[in-house]
Amino acid sequence: MAPRSSLAVPSALPVLAVCFLACVAAGLELSVNNHAADFSLSTTLGPPVSLSCLVQNSSQAEELLWYRGDGQVDLKDGNKVNVSNICVSPVTESDNGVTFTCRLARDKSVQVSVLLDVQFPPQLSGEESLQIEEDKDVTMSCNAKSNPQAQTAWYKNNNSLTLEQNRYQLYQTSEVFQLSIIKVQKSDNGTYTCVVKSPLGEGRKDFHLIVEDKKPVFPREAVIAAVVVVMATVLFGIVARRDKIFKVW
Repeated sequence: MAPRSSLAVPSALPVLAVCFLACVAAGLELSVNNHAADFSLSTTLGPPVSLSCLVQNSSQAEELLWYRGDGQVDLKDGNKVNVSNICVSPVTESDNGVTFTCRLARDKSVQVSVLLDVQFPPQLSGEESLQIEEDKDVTMSCNAKSNPQAQTAWYKNNNSLTLEQNRYQLYQTSEVFQLSIIKVQKSDNGTYTCVVKSPLGEGRKDFHLIVEDKKPVFPREAVIAAVVVVMATVLFGIVARRDKIFKVW
């Protein structure tokens, strides 16, 4: 009887290994601060925020990665396997709206993201003096940045400002609140106050507007004409006295 031949299929081993790893990764889950899905974390300015990422359902060492926005966070060697912690300290305005993401190193589709919701009151105070010529435009600008977004208003001499059409213009974003006065008049003299209010507090800034007399403006054409007349007169005088000048010499 002929010996039975053995069939070796070495090419199947890598396929099986890849399949095994994919199945293992598919069963893995991550959690950040006990949240297995993306979430928003509310906080305030100052105190640090700690984020802890944990691998769930793992029977082996799994490397973890942290990202702030699109940039990878540099982690120490002892803070990468199965459990990884990062700390945001101190929390500032620039951290508001930033997403922190923990990912599995070998399968970055396994991840949990945290959106920081940093709440802070309006950061507005102080005063400013403005001197402007009559008939010129002036713009007063104040910082309206806060979270939650604040309500804004302008006052003149502690009274609500009545906006005259075609003379006052308002411009507002989530961070800036501006008042422009077109062709200021002497009646615009006074103190203008920008008030920014939110549930967390209030900020205000005073602008002391002084409208000065309009400076006289000499038309350039008239000045040039005057210079031409003077030069012509001097030249005519020299020509007229030419003979007398030559006789002296």
